Amino acid sequence: MNTYKTTKIKLIPTKVILLIVCLFFINLDNSNAQETLGILGNSKGVPSSMTFVELKSVMKGEKQRWKDGTKIVIALMKTNTPLGQASAKKIYNMSGDELNRFWLALVFQGKASAPNFFNSMSELESFVAQTPGAIGIVKKESANESKLIPVDGKKEF
Repeated sequence: MNTYKTTKIKLIPTKVILLIVCLFFINLDNSNAQETLGILGNSKGVPSSMTFVELKSVMKGEKQRWKDGTKIVIALMKTNTPLGQASAKKIYNMSGDELNRFWLALVFQGKASAPNFFNSMSELESFVAQTPGAIGIVKKESANESKLIPVDGKKEF
């Protein structure tokens, strides 16, 4: 009888600790999705405003060229970064791993060119500024607001 009580007492703290750890990771996942995102575009090709439907079409590789004929070049943060995870969730409605598999499949099937992935937002911003037709997702709070492209009339989403 003593062994049963000891085991039961040991299990309760273990379950509580496990629950706390799970809640912590759930909270981390939600905090990434809470990021306020903005869209940067190169002055060549990228329209001055877009709808969210147009943005998703571009970012999913469904559209290959801008209206002026410039090739679309997608710039994203790596999916292991908080901004990359937030972008995957908000634009693609996928996890970072799902997004990587999504692009791998599109490229392997020859349906789209792979996006350019970056470790830092400054690298992404420089790439978009220097690359005709480039469009990228940035953290709105850290970006130069005058360079953000409105999506459905807003410079953030």
